[in-house]
Order: sequence, then structure tokens, then C-alpha cells
Amino acid sequence: MRRLTNRAARCGGTGRVSARVSVARLAIGALFALAAVGVGAARTQEGFYQPAPGEIAGPPGTIIRTARMPFAPGYVTAYRVLYRSVGLGGEPIAVSGVVIAPTGAPPPGGRPVVAWAHPTTGVVTRCAPSRAMLLFQQIQGLRELIGAGYVVAATDYPGLGGPGVHPYLVGDSEARAVIDNVRAARAIPGIDVSPTFAVWGHSQGGQAALFTGLIAKSYAPELKLVGVAAAAPATELARLMTADLGSAGGRNLTAMTLWSWQRVFGAPMNKVVQPDAIPAVNRLAEACIESVYDILVRRRLSKPLAQEFLSVANPIEVEPWRRLAAANTPAPLPPDVPLFLAQGDADQLVEPAVTRDYFARSCRAGVKAQYFEMPRAGHATAARDAANTAVAWIADRFAGAPAPSSCGN
Repeated sequence: MRRLTNRAARCGGTGRVSARVSVARLAIGALFALAAVGVGAARTQEGFYQPAPGEIAGPPGTIIRTARMPFAPGYVTAYRVLYRSVGLGGEPIAVSGVVIAPTGAPPPGGRPVVAWAHPTTGVVTRCAPSRAMLLFQQIQGLRELIGAGYVVAATDYPGLGGPGVHPYLVGDSEARAVIDNVRAARAIPGIDVSPTFAVWGHSQGGQAALFTGLIAKSYAPELKLVGVAAAAPATELARLMTADLGSAGGRNLTAMTLWSWQRVFGAPMNKVVQPDAIPAVNRLAEACIESVYDILVRRRLSKPLAQEFLSVANPIEVEPWRRLAAANTPAPLPPDVPLFLAQGDADQLVEPAVTRDYFARSCRAGVKAQYFEMPRAGHATAARDAANTAVAWIADRFAGAPAPSSCGN
């Protein structure tokens, strides 16, 4: 730094460089301060996410605790929530999430809820979106949803944030967490939430949204689901995983699925993964996805899997993975639940043909389904690119407008 300043003095630029140095020092100081805040917040958060054994039992959707979220946008009031839900074996569990409400007085009858089901962020506890610094940027359409007067309930899913192992791409698990976060939103004083809700999800969250549509009526009869919106959803898992095995993204997806299902279902990963590849799978499982930088890190971590990964041609053709993939492939929604499907035609992770086939099956089942195809859109940006259209579609469902259908077009 001294050498730079002296050189600038010789060129007659001392004042300009001093200003730059001051700005640089301020920036570095701000980064250190932000890091210190992050470390302190993380330490505070840990206690929030860990319920005592006696706190978990209780009706699904009831709240264990809430905390106001710092650094929320000025146009919202945001709460981190820890609430009760139901595990895969019917046992009580704790799940974390976020509830975001508009400021100001609620309308008569309360505010409708939009449940946001997030795309893949990882498979370990610290990958919970509610822990992420960029949470409010990750919820696609948030500003528009809040501007329309809706409450947004964004679950982390089980095992992300709260205790336990995350059941990755396990539809019923995701859907219960989505619905119970809507219930939790209704229990927060002062927000005044109506029983009417819609669900909007992307990728893994698209699968969660579809399963929410399948179980909402039986799981939460006190709530009224008006529609399901999904961008590039994971539908036919066996077909998607088979098609993706040759790509870096597909190997990531398969590795996380095998890692999670071994722990959740007891499906032995070493029966389908080469022994020398297991350390790379474990390293991938520990990496979270919050930003583009994280995706680049995952690409580097997954490089060894391009050389050595599976010991079988396709694990989804082997039991119990074949059965588990079938069980977590969503069926068409009930005919009284409208559907909005968005898909980019340049998506290389969720093949457009797979989403179109799910749309066709939905039409044959009598679902009022709208298909929104986005030219040149890839997987990562599908929800962003579809958000305005999806929010408008959701607004019409809350308003009671007849659901549009692309079936037959």
C-alpha cells in the first residue's frame, strides 16, 4: 500500500489514491463487521433450531418458538419459526422456516398465504434457507407477492435447520412441512392469516408443491388450497435421474439423493457407489447452495465423480431405489386443484419433455392445467423467469377467477 501511495504522489495523484485507500479500508472493515455479525448470529441461531425433547410433541403446525428476523426488507415483517410437523414414520418432529408478512393492517378476513417451496439448497442442517444471508433474494416473486398483500410461508423442509436428516426429494415429507408452515403462519399474533393458501415452488420445491396439492385436503382439511404453481419441478424421478447421470448437475443430484436415502430409508449407498467415490459424495453432501459461487464450488467437488462414481449402470433400476423413486414421483393433482407449470426449453437438468409429459398426464386426469414454456430459459433461472406470470396466476386463484387450461393446445 505504501508503494502504491508513493507512486501516486510522484504522478501528482496523492489525494485521489488516499481517497481510494480510505474507501478500501472502509470496505474491508465493513466485510469484517459483516462477518462478525454473521458469526454472532449463527451462534444465536443454533439454540433457536434445537428444541428440547419435551417441546416437539404437539399438534402439527403449532409453534415451538418464533424470532423476528433482522435485516429484513423494510416493506415486510419477517419471523424465523420453529414448528411441529410429522416425520416419515408418523412421529412428531420439529421443522424450521420463515413467515414474511406485509406491513400495515390486514384486510377483513385476513391475508391469504403463498407457501414458497425452495429448490435444492443442500442436504445437511446448515443448508437451511432460513439461515441464509440471501434468503429474501432467493424467494422468487417475493416483492410482488408481498405487494399484493399476501403472507409468504417458506419452510426449510425437515432436517434443514431443525434436527434430523433431510429426506431429500421425498414428497410427503416436503409437503407436510409446507402445509404445517402455513398453519404456523396462522398462529403468529398480529399477522391475521386466512385459511386460504396457494403453493409456489421450483425444482425440488416444484416436487414439494405438487405433493402439497396431493395431500392438502386430507392432511389439513381446515385449510383451503386454491392452486399449485411449479417451475421446472422434479416429477418422474427415475427418468430424470437416468437422463442426468452423464452431466455434472445430474451427478450432484444423484449423489445427494443416494446420501440422503441411505440415512432416511436405510438404502445402502455402497451397493451402488464405488468405494473410492464415497468420500467425494460425502464432501458434496456437506456443501450448501446459496449463490452462483456455491454452484461453482459444487462443480469442483463433483469432478472426481466424472471419473469414478457408480458401480452399477443406473441405481434407479436397482431395488430399493427403483421403488423409492416411484413412491416419490407425483401423480396428477385432484381435478379441483388448478395447476400452473413453468418450464424452460433450455433446461438441462429437468428435461422439458418430462415436464410436458406430466402436464399431459394432468390433462388426461381432468386437471385445469396451464403450461408456460420459457424460450432459452435454463434450470437455475426457471422460477425467476416465471415469477411474474406465476404471481398473476396465483392472484386470479385467490380472486376466485376460473382456472385457465392449456390442455388440448
